[in-house]
Amino acid sequence: MCGVPAMVTNSDSHLESLFPGLASSDYEITSLFDPKYNCVAWAASDQKRWWEPDPMGVSYWPASAPRDYTLAAYQQAFESLGYAQCDGESREHGFAKVALFAKANKPTHASRQLGSSLWTSKLGKNVDITHELHALSGGPYGDVTKILRRAKRATP
Repeated sequence: MCGVPAMVTNSDSHLESLFPGLASSDYEITSLFDPKYNCVAWAASDQKRWWEPDPMGVSYWPASAPRDYTLAAYQQAFESLGYAQCDGESREHGFAKVALFAKANKPTHASRQLGSSLWTSKLGKNVDITHELHALSGGPYGDVTKILRRAKRATP
C-alpha cells in the first residue's frame, strides 16, 4: 500500500517518470522524505504513525476496520473518522474529501483534498506533494476508485 520504489528522490523529473500525469499538471513537492507516516495516515491527517492493515497488528489501523488489504477495509478505516462514500470529487463547501486509489481492485494509495482544486499525497515513505487528483492515475497507484467525504469540523 502506498508504495513507491525506494529510489524516489525529491527530483521532479523522477516523480514525473513514475507518474507521467504530473508532467502536464500543477504539482509541488511540499515536504521531504519522512518514514514515520504513509499516504493513508497523511490522508487521515495523521503524521505520527504508519497506517496499514497488516495482519500482525504492527502498524496502526482503526479497530472498527478489518485488517484486510481490500477497498472495503480502507473505506471502513475512513468511515471510522466520519467519512462516507460520495459521488463527486469536486470541492464542496463545508466538506473534507479523501480519494482511494486501486490497481486490480487492490488499494494502493489515499489522497486528501485541500481547500482548493488540488489534493495532497504522501508518496510511500518519501515526499508529500500537492497535485491534481488524476495526475497520479495510471502509474503504480492505478486509478481513483472511491471518493469519501465528511463534514468539516468546526474550529474554536
